[in-house]
Amino acid sequence: MRTRFDLKARISFSDLVLFSNPDYLVISKPPFISTLDDRVEPTNILELARGSEPDPQVCHRLDKDTSGVLAIARNPEAYRHLSMQFEHREVTKIYHAVADGRHDFQDQLVDAPILKQNDGTARISSKGKDAQTRFTTLQIFSNHSLIECRPVTGRMHQIRVHLASLGAPITGDEMYGGKPFLVSSVKRGFRVKKDTEEQPLIKRMALHAFSLQFRGLDGSEITVQAPYPKDITALLKQLSANVR
Repeated sequence: MRTRFDLKARISFSDLVLFSNPDYLVISKPPFISTLDDRVEPTNILELARGSEPDPQVCHRLDKDTSGVLAIARNPEAYRHLSMQFEHREVTKIYHAVADGRHDFQDQLVDAPILKQNDGTARISSKGKDAQTRFTTLQIFSNHSLIECRPVTGRMHQIRVHLASLGAPITGDEMYGGKPFLVSSVKRGFRVKKDTEEQPLIKRMALHAFSLQFRGLDGSEITVQAPYPKDITALLKQLSANVR
């Protein structure tokens, strides 16, 4: 288990910042760290921000294993301003996901209510809250697809559940049917060292919050993109190099 010291030693908050103005910080959240308090791991993005900012407030959340763009308000007025945009669905969020299988989605809408379960998962149910996501395929590989995901609503595990409902679970997302990615599955002749077991190339689900667009307090449009982290870059490199 990672310790508080280990995470803080590895992460410099200033290195995460993609955009900054007097009202907002937009950062590139690394995987494996929670946005807010975590019962298991005490270090989180909000705590790291408090080490650099007097009164930071995280404006939305990303799952612990999800990387990518995350907005932080630097004052209460900025927080209220962006919170209202989220409430009125005026914020544009774009995620990129690597999904198992070959899929050609062209602005495909999934409109299916999502119900949060007591065990920390979610499922499609008529008893759930309304949820809509649009999907567009960016690239098709031999047995995987890179998909742009545009959530209209913001339900728990929404993209993960909706992609799984299309038969396109996110690679590595075993909770919703995704399979771990092994290099041997695409690279002919790949061998692991003797007496060792092959480990997945990416040790999480392949989901990345790619971009965020919202309005600043002065009415200006703010658009920020987060580059792929190393693990997703490595995954896409392997998929691109071994297209059959």
